[in-house]
Amino acid sequence: MALMQRQREDFTIVSSAPTPEPVPTFAAQIIGWKREPFERYFPDRHFHFLPMNLGEREFERVWKPRILAEQDPEFLAWGPELPQPLDALAKARNIPVTFIEDGFLRSVRPSASRTPPLSLALDGRALYFDCRHPSDLEMLLKTYDFEADAALLERARAGIALLTESGISKYNGARQRTAEEVYGEKTRKRVLVVGQVEDDASIRYGCLSRMTNNDLVRLAACEQADAQILYKPHPDVLSRARPARSDPAEVAHLCELVTESLPLAEALRTVDHVYTITSLAGFEALIRGIPVTAAGCPFYAGWGLTDDRQPNPRRGRRLSIEALFAGAYLLYPRYFDPETGAQTSFEATVTAIRRQLNAPQDLVPLRPQWRAWGPYGLLGWRHLLTGFVTRVIRKIGSDRDIEDFRADPIRFFRTLSERKYRIIGRILYPFG
Repeated sequence: MALMQRQREDFTIVSSAPTPEPVPTFAAQIIGWKREPFERYFPDRHFHFLPMNLGEREFERVWKPRILAEQDPEFLAWGPELPQPLDALAKARNIPVTFIEDGFLRSVRPSASRTPPLSLALDGRALYFDCRHPSDLEMLLKTYDFEADAALLERARAGIALLTESGISKYNGARQRTAEEVYGEKTRKRVLVVGQVEDDASIRYGCLSRMTNNDLVRLAACEQADAQILYKPHPDVLSRARPARSDPAEVAHLCELVTESLPLAEALRTVDHVYTITSLAGFEALIRGIPVTAAGCPFYAGWGLTDDRQPNPRRGRRLSIEALFAGAYLLYPRYFDPETGAQTSFEATVTAIRRQLNAPQDLVPLRPQWRAWGPYGLLGWRHLLTGFVTRVIRKIGSDRDIEDFRADPIRFFRTLSERKYRIIGRILYPFG
């Protein structure tokens, strides 16, 4: 029992020990809108947010002296790598580094841009999707004695049932259509090819050989010649939030293209086999008992549960689906209440998502109120800009950009990464 307690202490991220003074944390690659949630989520840290696209000259002149002046600083970086100047300083001065990314339950809305994440993955080695290096999650899955922790495995079984019965996924939304309505009547084996954003970090760092969505469709069609091949591009590609790198028309003769919006749980419900590169959809298929072929090396590959096309010699341990779920969903991430910033649990997060899904009016983003004075001008005349600016954004941006702009025009422009667009925003909305 003492050993089990020690293992929990080694791998759980939540610490019960109080921190006398906030840790000086220099955070890199944290876009503007994420900063306020981070400060609420991590009250034990005193954040210094470095500018996006920080140049080496500015780093040497401004930030390096500030970092070296702090006692026991740490670096926190969004994404799988530190900017080169910070990486060099971290190695030279032995400064601890934590990488951070969205967790496996992200938000209630499928279009989740600029909303606080419900969970985060913090990793002191490498992010979970970076197959080039062992992450904290990989080490946990490789060494934790799951079989000796009966309570954890029981909690994992209950968690799997909770997700599969509720249909809750990383991103969520109200069900609009059924699999039968979108796929048609099932008359033979059904194979789903899960498209991804092809320039996404999860592919760049999780698939060592070049692989496109079209390559994956060709692989599935070759190996499953008698099956109904369904190809579902990523929602961000369909909504034009992210670019497509391969043209689905090139493989249209090999598959049925699914372009209609369909929640992942419903998309998987009638499927017999899933092909993916590194998508979390592969794991969600596994917890539903669906065989998965992984062309890349996602965190759930290499543990004896998937058909792996990219071997990982560091792994090789055989895990049950309950053990894999326990590591990835119960021990590894941190869950947060987005309103209070308090840490919470997997179960409480699922309950909160279910509650909001059952009250669909809560999913409609609030829009700024028309007031006679304030940041939108006398008699709120700047609200009249919304219709015109929306048409411009539709031409140069994505559907998600339009939704975010309408929800909060001023904040939308303030948090854009390109300076020229921020300047335009200041001209249109100088106050607020």
